[in-house]
Amino acid sequence: MTAPLTLSACNLMRRRDNRLVVDGVSLELRRGQVLGLLGHNGAGKSTTLQMLTGALPPHSGQVEVCEYDIQKEPQKAKACIGFLPEHPPLYRDMRVDDFLLFAARLHRIPSAKLADALALSKQRCGLQDSGRKIIGSLSKGYQQRVGIAQAIIHNPAVVVLDEPTVGLDPAQIRDIRTLIRELGDSSSVILSTHLLNEAESLCDRVIILQRGRLIYSGSSTEMMANGNMEEAFLHITESEAASA
Repeated sequence: MTAPLTLSACNLMRRRDNRLVVDGVSLELRRGQVLGLLGHNGAGKSTTLQMLTGALPPHSGQVEVCEYDIQKEPQKAKACIGFLPEHPPLYRDMRVDDFLLFAARLHRIPSAKLADALALSKQRCGLQDSGRKIIGSLSKGYQQRVGIAQAIIHNPAVVVLDEPTVGLDPAQIRDIRTLIRELGDSSSVILSTHLLNEAESLCDRVIILQRGRLIYSGSSTEMMANGNMEEAFLHITESEAASA
């Protein structure tokens, strides 16, 4: 039985300075899937994620989250999304618990359920012993965990992560990747990355963007089996070098 759709986007377009930075991108995400959004810096990944989450309106195209049109019913659609942008929205002078409770209230979690939501998000992100710590005193890896915890504290159907492992050391990257795999067991996850091995190891399906256009969509298993992922990435690198 096919898993239900949790997110769909049709023909998304976004211009900046009279230039198309996202050009006709369409995608689908189903419950339990991890979808990799792959491409080099400047390919349009972050802009696409901002449109998928309602942080940035498309100039044309449509996004539905859990069957809610994100432009017509933004509150209902956004309630189904947890978003970690490229630069985590952290208040670094707050304690971890206080910040996560603040995020929970923004997501309108009832007061009677706040304690349970806080405990679960901390447990899933390995923050059980960090609740009283100031966010700014934490390592970058643990700050990233706090960013993911605020994205999942309301138990969203769709979790969107923009370059979650950039700037982390190898041990921190391993921990965050383990967390992403666990999130994929209970939610749908969209993960943007420019790292080939990250897409291979984490994602059920992959789409590749080049200069805002979707040039590949398919399963990561097929790409690895056929060598298509390496070929597609090599094609991107060569064409960008030629136009530089």
